[in-house]
Amino acid sequence: MTQSSRFPIAHLIKDRRTVKRFKKDPVSTELLCELLNVAVWAPNHGLREPWRFMLFIDEGKQVLGEAIVQSAMKKRDPQMYIDIPAHLLVVINEDSRQREWEEDYAAASTLVQNFQLAAWERGLGCVWKTEPFTFTPQFRKAVGVRPGEKLVALLHIGYPDKIPAARPRTQAEDKLTVIRSSDLTEALYSDVQFSVKS
Repeated sequence: MTQSSRFPIAHLIKDRRTVKRFKKDPVSTELLCELLNVAVWAPNHGLREPWRFMLFIDEGKQVLGEAIVQSAMKKRDPQMYIDIPAHLLVVINEDSRQREWEEDYAAASTLVQNFQLAAWERGLGCVWKTEPFTFTPQFRKAVGVRPGEKLVALLHIGYPDKIPAARPRTQAEDKLTVIRSSDLTEALYSDVQFSVKS
């Protein structure tokens, strides 16, 4: 087992922020491919690797910006998307088998988080978008999502212009049920409050 050369993983997870404001500095395709090659180590059942990616950079950002403008319910300025250095779409095959579909969706979500963490380690910020327009046939067709594919994530990527402050998280103990007894019903439905002591 190796240890991160820059950050312990727990620190990296807690330090990452969702970034919505980016500098206009370009992000190299080589760096983005390097990050994706880290992200694909996400656990995925049967090593199905159900994902594929579309990267919108340079003039390609106009395609994405126009697709958003045409599909969004609220008025959008396409220049806003052109000013963001890069946009990454993560899509998966829509397996007709429910178990496999859910496994693949979970794996792709893990991949997206891997990508965000690897990007943060290299000084890049991301925001993971699943806005209503991303579900419309018009948008999907305009950006190249094929029939039978699910758009898991639209990631806006760039060097942060502003890093937001951390927002508190609910302690896991507040959402944790500990089963210490063979009486599962009692454990699951008891009104007794408890905490886990360190």
